[in-house]
Amino acid sequence: MSAQGLQRVAAFYERLAPESLDRLGEVYAADAAFTDPFNDVIGVDAIRRIFEHMFATVHLPVFKVDAIASEGRNGFLTWTFSFQTGKAGARRDWTVKGATHVRFNAHGKVCMHYDYWDPAQALYEKTPLVGGVFRWLRRRLSSGTQ
Repeated sequence: MSAQGLQRVAAFYERLAPESLDRLGEVYAADAAFTDPFNDVIGVDAIRRIFEHMFATVHLPVFKVDAIASEGRNGFLTWTFSFQTGKAGARRDWTVKGATHVRFNAHGKVCMHYDYWDPAQALYEKTPLVGGVFRWLRRRLSSGTQ
């Protein structure tokens, strides 16, 4: 069951656009839990607000699913999320790599979505002012074997 559901989730994210948000209920259960480094919400309406906020604050957001695997009602995806920030003429490109664990209910809809990605490496280290602090901290805590 989760293999088909996982393909549906992957396709949904690779085609994600403001107009596709009306179809969230086709992929997610009404009481689905969604967690990422910045959000922890329950319900399709709350999940929709996360994506509405994303579309309002970044330019050209694109998810590319790199790999998928399923086991029973659990599915796992690795992905690359690309987007731009800033005003026209001064846009900055960003790329975030991450993974998602989804669990499907008995009806084949996502009832749990948990994103794993490192906001320090993906965002904070590239941000003026705080970026230097995070890079210093990473070097300080590193074993030096990289």
